Amino acid sequence: MILKQLQVGHMAIFAYIVGDENTGDALVIDPAAETERILAEAGKNGLTIRAIVNTHGHVDHISGNADMKKQTGAKIVIHEADAHMLTSTPAMILAMFRAKASPAADVLVRDGDTIEAGAVKLKVIHTPGHTPGGISLYTNGYIFTGDTLFVEAVGRTDLPGGSWNTMAKAIKERLYTLPDDTVVLPGHNYGRKPTSTIGDEKRNNLYVR
Repeated sequence: MILKQLQVGHMAIFAYIVGDENTGDALVIDPAAETERILAEAGKNGLTIRAIVNTHGHVDHISGNADMKKQTGAKIVIHEADAHMLTSTPAMILAMFRAKASPAADVLVRDGDTIEAGAVKLKVIHTPGHTPGGISLYTNGYIFTGDTLFVEAVGRTDLPGGSWNTMAKAIKERLYTLPDDTVVLPGHNYGRKPTSTIGDEKRNNLYVR
């Protein structure tokens, strides 16, 4: 598996390229901005983007969808509960974030589904609370946590559709039950380091223990 973490845009967002080195098939998680740089990185590694996966529907994570889809033809994938957010971001919010509106989703997923890129398989784990359709993506040894779990912090729950109790439950029951050595790959570079592990978060995260 080829895995690349790229900080993009003005909000320290992490976009991820995940690909199969044998087939060259890849997907990109949360291509929020700088799509040309993301595509250049994929190209350097011999990868072709086949899918655009959004961990949730907030504008800061989906604002690169349109450009990425235009340049690759990749299908946009999101949890069914957040699908409406792709096409309903108010014009004022788009302007505030200097963002482009996203096309509609091509593929809707739910908890337990699998998203594939060649031989790489990512299991969809529904982790609502930041948004109703927030998802984390698990493959052996790695968990992409979007805006649910950061390094020693968690996502906010004060936006529409957010719920602290729901998110805390998801973290404890869906993420903290993964193996302790699972690498946590968050949606923003808000911590003292770009990655963590489930074991470290269980010990050091002051928000959810």
